[in-house]
Amino acid sequence: MRVYVPLTLSGLAAAHGAGEVGPGPLTAYAVTPGLREWYVSDDIEELEYAALNRAAAASLRMIAGNPDEVRRRVVVAVDVPDASAVADPDNGLSAASLGEVRIAAALPLAKAAAVHVDADDAEKDVAAAAAALGAADLGDDDAQFTVDGAEDHELLWFGVQEIPQLIR
Repeated sequence: MRVYVPLTLSGLAAAHGAGEVGPGPLTAYAVTPGLREWYVSDDIEELEYAALNRAAAASLRMIAGNPDEVRRRVVVAVDVPDASAVADPDNGLSAASLGEVRIAAALPLAKAAAVHVDADDAEKDVAAAAAALGAADLGDDDAQFTVDGAEDHELLWFGVQEIPQLIR
């Protein structure tokens, strides 16, 4: 199963230094039964893209919680044994936790399939989205529009060997 672990650039730097994403338990996103039911698609690529976007939204929340963090979303894609990614059946259809899984242990960075990161030109929109996130959560439509502006940026794909250039 491919899981998408939300991080920040400083979190990616720490993972690179430690050689693993962790420590566990980790929250990640994957194609869960709840995500399949919500997305109503059998196309695995579409479903994985939806899980990646859920992880990008979680990365935005991490950024919003740290004013010193670089305003670029980061998601690490890692293939894990199916039994390693556990979805909470009680939250399976909760909109807030769609696709969410728990990973008990740290994940070796060498096992990562890819790293997804915002381009430099997304920083302004990600910064605005991070600032507006609280108001959007409270139902402010203008703030939600700002958050959606960050989501309009596609995360770029990088190989694990490119992490040193990303964290400079």
